[in-house]
This record gives sequence, structure tokens and C-alpha cells, in this order.
Amino acid sequence: MDIDTAPGPSTWLEQQEIAAPSELKDWWTRIRSAYERKLWHNLTVALTEFVFLPNTGPYQIELFEKFIVAISSKLNELRLVEIARRVGREYSDPALTLQFLQSVHSRLPSPYPVPATEDTLGQPAPPHPIPEAYALSLSSIAYAQLLLGDLTACKKSLDECETLLDEQDSVEPVVYAGYYGAAGDYYKVKADYGPYYKNALLYLACVDVERELNQEERKARAHDLCIAALLGDTIYNFGELMQHPILQTLTATEYEWIKDLIGAFNSGAIGKFEVLAVQFPREPILEASLSFLRQKICLMALIQTAFERPRDGSSRLMTFQSVAAATRLPVHEVEHLIMKALSLGLIRGTLDQVDATVDITWVQPRVLETAQLETLAQQIDAWCESVGRVEKQVEQERIVAKEAVLVE
Repeated sequence: MDIDTAPGPSTWLEQQEIAAPSELKDWWTRIRSAYERKLWHNLTVALTEFVFLPNTGPYQIELFEKFIVAISSKLNELRLVEIARRVGREYSDPALTLQFLQSVHSRLPSPYPVPATEDTLGQPAPPHPIPEAYALSLSSIAYAQLLLGDLTACKKSLDECETLLDEQDSVEPVVYAGYYGAAGDYYKVKADYGPYYKNALLYLACVDVERELNQEERKARAHDLCIAALLGDTIYNFGELMQHPILQTLTATEYEWIKDLIGAFNSGAIGKFEVLAVQFPREPILEASLSFLRQKICLMALIQTAFERPRDGSSRLMTFQSVAAATRLPVHEVEHLIMKALSLGLIRGTLDQVDATVDITWVQPRVLETAQLETLAQQIDAWCESVGRVEKQVEQERIVAKEAVLVE
């Protein structure tokens, strides 16, 4: 008969405490003390903080296998999954990471209600945090599947995670971050720029960027967001990206010109685009999409031209010639550009092919730079003056009409 000689949790923790380097001894003491006193919340917090320390990687797999598995039923389910996600990074083989995450996932209670049958009563969906833990676990599994190149399984896990999150009244940011992070990476692999851009920005909104991402990771994400914004065929509003602090991580780096390119697109500055286009060979994906980017900058220039149009009512119509000058296109290509802008919902208005004019009544809202704000202020001043003139004219006509009545 085999005799199990493995040490119990307390003994094992004591061994780790004795063998640990000086900077980690207090942490092992804290974990052991919380366990022996059955302070499960304190233990959960200590374990979560421990695995996120930068120098605890070599201890994490053994900690999970020798200790956390034994007391997993005492821990908050969501925090358990958070710990498991961090521990999973320590496996060098993605297949082992997936196997580990699936083993943790199998221990979680089901987040779904149980329907009633003829013989049994139904059970409602379990309360917080079980559904959140299950969803976060699914997103972690999806990411591991993505690393293994199994896009079909990854999408299936993401779809189940999304459905589950949509059914919750409230969800912790860390859970949304797990989903948006994995979904963004999935769409990045698929080179689907629009969904990647959306999910990547939502991920950044759910995490503490300074805490979760180092400088290189922030720079890489800012670079990828810029590329997606430029190449996405549904992305013509760059304001959210321009306002996000992560964009500043490209300043004084080899990617600063890409940040400047985003600014050029936001303001429809074709001249600046032409200057920066000489840098495209440094980003082959941009060089290969040069014709698309030229059309996109022309559309942004059209929006900017319509935005700068006077609001005093004296010149509502724009001629094809003026649009051609603003977009640096031949006149015979202007009509197609305007129709493209109308179809994309970037502008609203009417097109007169006979007179070769366009009346643009609305442009897509966007974040304005300082120069654009000054233009808007001038337009508001002009509008106020116009309203004032109309008011005076109406008042004068009222006075004249009143005097005419008195004379009669």
C-alpha cells in the first residue's frame, strides 16, 4: 500500500517560508498566517497580490498545485480565476497553459440556471461572482486557444463569454478587460481592423494602463491602434484615440511619425499626409495600402473643408472645383468622392451633378484640435451676428407695421 508522504498545506508553507529569499519571507508568513487562522478573505487577497509580484514567477505553479488546489473551495471564485490566469503565464508551452486553465475552469460552478423537470425543481442562476469568474475563465481559455492557432475554438469561447457578460447587471472591470483583451487579439490575428480597434480601446478603458502594461507594451498597443485606425474602412473618427494618454507613448520614439499621421487624418491635412508618406516604407502594411489611405485622407479633407465653410448663409454651396482644390483631386473624381462620403455617413447633403455643386448640411462629429476650435468659435460669432441682424430686422418690421396700423 502506497503511503502519501506529501506535506500538508501548513507544513508546505513553512518549508517555503524557510527557503524563500529575504524579500519574499514576509509574504509567505502572511499567507501561512491567514491560512492557519482561516481568514479566507485575507488569504485570497494575499495570494492575489503575491502572484502579481514581479519576482514570484518561479514559485507560482508549485504554489497553485501544492496549496491553492487544496483550498480552492474556500476562495472567492473570481479571485481564484485571476490567480490562475497569472499562473498560466508561467508555462512555457501554450498547450500546457490551455490544459491548466481548462482544469481550473472545470472546477468552477456552472453560471447557468437549471430548468425544472418532472422529477426535480429548477435552480436559478448562481449569484455574483460565479458568472463573472466563469466568463473571465472563458476569456483566458480563448486567449490560450488563440496562441495555439485554434481560431474556431477561440471564437466559440469568446462568443459564450460575450453572451454571459451581456446577461449580467454589473461586471467588474477586470472581467471586461479579460474579454476585450482576448477579443482584440483575436481580431488582430484576423486583420479585422474595425473590431480590433473597438475592442482594444475598450480594453484600455478597463485596465490601469500604468500598472498592467509596461512602457514597451504601451508603445506596442499605441502603434497597433494607430495602424488599425488608419486601415479600418469604417474608422473615420480618431478623436478617442487622440485623447487617450497611450498615444503619447509614441512621442520621441521610432513611431512618432505615425502619431503625427493620426493628427493629419483627424484634421484632413493632405499636405502633412504627403510629407509623412515618405515614411511608409518603414511600415510595409501602410505602404501596401497607400491608395486606400489617399482616398481616406481625401475624405477627411472633404469633411474639414465642409466644416470650415462660412455659416453666415452667404455661400452654402460648394463647387466641385473648390472641393478638388481642397482634396487635391482632379475635378472629374470629386463626384465619386462625395458619393463615397455620403454612403459612409460622413456627411449629409445634396449633390447637383448638372451644376457641379454640393450642399453639405452635416458632417460627422469628431474631436477638434485647437485650430479647429478657433474656426468653430469664429463660426459661432458669425452665427450670433447673423441672428442679431435678423432680430433687428424683425424688430424694425414690427415697428413699421405698428406705425402703419396707427396711421390707418
